[in-house]
Amino acid sequence: MMELIRGLHNLPDAGTGSVKPGLVATIGGFDGVHRGHQALLAALRNKANELALPATVISFEPSPREFFMGKSAPARLQHFREKFASLAACGVQRFVCLRFNEQLRRLTAAEFVEQVLRDALGVRWLVVGHDFKFGRGREGCVSVLKEMGPRCGFGVDEFAPHLLEQERVSSTLVREALATGDLLRAERLLGRPYSISGRVVHGQKLGRTLGYPTANMRLKRRVIPLNGIFAVRVTGAGLKSAAAVASLGTRPVVNGVEPLLEAHVFDFDGDLYGQQLQIEFIARLRDERWFPTLDALVDQMHLDAAQARKILSG
Repeated sequence: MMELIRGLHNLPDAGTGSVKPGLVATIGGFDGVHRGHQALLAALRNKANELALPATVISFEPSPREFFMGKSAPARLQHFREKFASLAACGVQRFVCLRFNEQLRRLTAAEFVEQVLRDALGVRWLVVGHDFKFGRGREGCVSVLKEMGPRCGFGVDEFAPHLLEQERVSSTLVREALATGDLLRAERLLGRPYSISGRVVHGQKLGRTLGYPTANMRLKRRVIPLNGIFAVRVTGAGLKSAAAVASLGTRPVVNGVEPLLEAHVFDFDGDLYGQQLQIEFIARLRDERWFPTLDALVDQMHLDAAQARKILSG
């Protein structure tokens, strides 16, 4: 079970002045935990096993981009709970989540190394990407870490870019693939189908009256990375990769404003309210659009459902 530590003040020995046992760490956003992240985390685990220390990820909430850019920040691929599960699945033993605030923003690169990595966390080895930047004004880089590391009691491994088909795997590429509806490319970059998880909430129940009851999930994101109508698979609450058709967006047909994920599970008549589900996106069918009548909407829903069934049965 991966240990979650929210803030340096919640470290087990915070304030005791005791000598920390040390850890092997990496630092970053890890949004999506894609194949590049997975390769870096494998290197982290190997070094942690070699030194018999906990494999630790240090990350931030909100992300630095969200702190500086607000609503203009790139869409999140995962919310916090999803990232936690993905990191745990990669064998990370400790997840240290620091609140990115004005106090942290003001730290110089040297202050971050000395106050956070050395004094608070007792890092003994650091594994970071070649383009890692940190500290006030992003002044710190791998060369700074390699210069300060020996004086602060830790070594540094610089991790090379992870390439797939001669292209560097990144969260940005995953977002681009999702935004254009290229779910196969997103799956190749992630090493798994893109998914969203959450708890089923009560909605307007319009789908039930039209013959398509849906499981509705609110999205814990400032910006959603994809939208439209999709063929999906649903897992959770007794379902395992169940075929479904889903809508993700603001629902223009009912003049919606808040983004919502609605999934209609084929050949299922159970109660999913309050249940935790994972929705895997397999294929994008079309854009969201407005319909002049409910009859026109239902006709399109029949077409969407038939297309999704065909895709998912192939």
